[in-house]
Amino acid sequence: MQDLDSYLNDHLAGSVGAIELIDHWAKIYKGKPLEKFFVDLKNEISRDQQTLRDLMKALDVKESIIRPAGAWIAEKLSRPKFGIAGDEPGGLGLFLALEALVVGITGKKFLWRALAVGNLPKIDKIDFAELEQRAETQIERVETERLRAAREALA
Repeated sequence: MQDLDSYLNDHLAGSVGAIELIDHWAKIYKGKPLEKFFVDLKNEISRDQQTLRDLMKALDVKESIIRPAGAWIAEKLSRPKFGIAGDEPGGLGLFLALEALVVGITGKKFLWRALAVGNLPKIDKIDFAELEQRAETQIERVETERLRAAREALA
């Protein structure tokens, strides 16, 4: 069970970092069309994060205090990389942030898929196939914006 605890806590920490990253970019795009994109994405990822917390509670997995804090700090430390790439709209920083989100959401998709086939007790109200599909939809939406950002940043 310790492996499952670690796996779930790693994904929870990843969601903390993703939400921080999204918040940062939503502020940069305040009043612009991408603000709504980032706010909607944050709301969805926050719901997924709560589902993961509910699952952890149902499985009696203790939430790590250190991992989410570490993810929060790591996101803050990654900002200089994005800053060097540029925080300005249409810059490389946006492209890199969106690319990081695609990677993270893909990991979440694989989490739901693995849990669906794992030897877990039946958890009522958690539809892993639906969660996997929602992650796939998120990937498609973020990938659309990533490619749009690539056209601008890599021109």
